[in-house]
Amino acid sequence: MSRREMNHLLKEPKVSLFWKYLLFGFNSVFWLFGSLLVAAGLWAWAEKEKGSDMSSVADLGLLDPVWLLLTVGAVTFVLGFAGSVGALRENTYLLRFLSASLTAIFFAECVAAPLVFVFSERITDQLDAFFKKGIRTYRDDVDLQNFIDFVQGYWRCCGTQGPDDWDLNIYFNCTDVHNSTERCGVPFSCCVRDPADKGGGVVDTQCGYGARKRNGDSGFDRIYTNGCVEEMKVSLMTNWNIPLIVIVVSGAVNFIGMMLAVTLLNQISHVKSKWVAAEDPPETGLIVHAQ
Repeated sequence: MSRREMNHLLKEPKVSLFWKYLLFGFNSVFWLFGSLLVAAGLWAWAEKEKGSDMSSVADLGLLDPVWLLLTVGAVTFVLGFAGSVGALRENTYLLRFLSASLTAIFFAECVAAPLVFVFSERITDQLDAFFKKGIRTYRDDVDLQNFIDFVQGYWRCCGTQGPDDWDLNIYFNCTDVHNSTERCGVPFSCCVRDPADKGGGVVDTQCGYGARKRNGDSGFDRIYTNGCVEEMKVSLMTNWNIPLIVIVVSGAVNFIGMMLAVTLLNQISHVKSKWVAAEDPPETGLIVHAQ
């Protein structure tokens, strides 16, 4: 190749490798993260199907933790795939899809954030209904069981509005229609923690047995008496900066991805316009994989 041809080649417009591989690396992380979420969701679904009553899952619909995990994982996987392959192959269709999707998600977050405060009572009612469904299917759905135990243990609460909400569960209610050992009790996650226990001791899974059938308040001195919905609301109002940080970080990530996709799209369009405008396009073997 002559010096003149070499100079002509070097002067040809090209897509910046920096922005190309920056977008590729950025989306590869989410592609991998989405794959892990989908794999975890499928594993959880397989475990649920082995030992759970599937009718209870259908009753919860998309609010079931497994469906939420699969949905978030699938969306993250698809967007990560579109961004990674689109950047690597300089495919404008995939990049436009990524940019439009991230833009929609970004504006949805901007709209949803204030609506959470405007419709806080409505959201509280939905949370109350969801938690009660979880109580009813506590022994039928292992994912909901773990979720409720986590909520009650973390927020140190019991039931939706209080311990008596566990009457909604056939195993824990106080009627005489069954002889369950858990009758008129609560799950172990309702039990008041021993101050001496720093988390390394053996969990007493029977500490809530019969806690609600004793006379007076003698049974309630060892379980939490506050409802979880109210405790979660108080915690949210007290630590309002935490969800705010989550919203801001999520919005920033979406905005960065959107800007990277738009920047690469503009560069590809600029290169294509230069080549189309050229009277004699160079036959150098440099191909922009734009569609």
